Amino acid sequence: MPQYPTLGSAHVAFRAPRTYKLGLTKRHRWPIVRILETPRLFLRHLEPGDLEPLFVLYRDPEIRRYFPDGTRTLAETQEELQWFLNGHPRHPGLGLWATIEKNTGAFLGRCGLLPWTIAGKAEVELAFMINKARWGEGFATEASLGIIRHAQNTLGLQRLICLVMPGNLRSVAVAQRVGMNFESECTDEYGLCHIYGRSLREPSEA
Repeated sequence: MPQYPTLGSAHVAFRAPRTYKLGLTKRHRWPIVRILETPRLFLRHLEPGDLEPLFVLYRDPEIRRYFPDGTRTLAETQEELQWFLNGHPRHPGLGLWATIEKNTGAFLGRCGLLPWTIAGKAEVELAFMINKARWGEGFATEASLGIIRHAQNTLGLQRLICLVMPGNLRSVAVAQRVGMNFESECTDEYGLCHIYGRSLREPSEA
């Protein structure tokens, strides 16, 4: 497994380097890079045109209630979008991906895989965020199951975790539905976080 950079802990907020600028405008055509598909969704690299629907999610206090860094400004949202345009810059197989409904083309959210170092151990987080207007339709679970298959069969990862703030019962339910179990707690300057995890190894390899 690759050695990921130490980001402090599970609660470290996203910070992109200030020098990472692409200078793109809406007139530029952006190649569509699909990562995976599920029955109702496809996940692709984020594109510059995703800024508006992504900001709708990032500025919503209900959607961002259980994110340790809270809501985001438009500038902060754009900074994160640019950081992930080609996957994670340091680990291109990972990243946050636009989650698109096949039937309508609607931007439902962003889901993906993020590298962390927690207590000196390299981990990969299964991350998901869906527009609250579509909560209760099973999209977070469907996207997560697709990501797990991708992580196992394409990336060859052996383990994934979810990082869940206390009280976030929706995320706990998704984590449990995709086979994760509570493992431990970690605490940092942002407060307490619960770690759920699961092995991706075949039973004969465990």
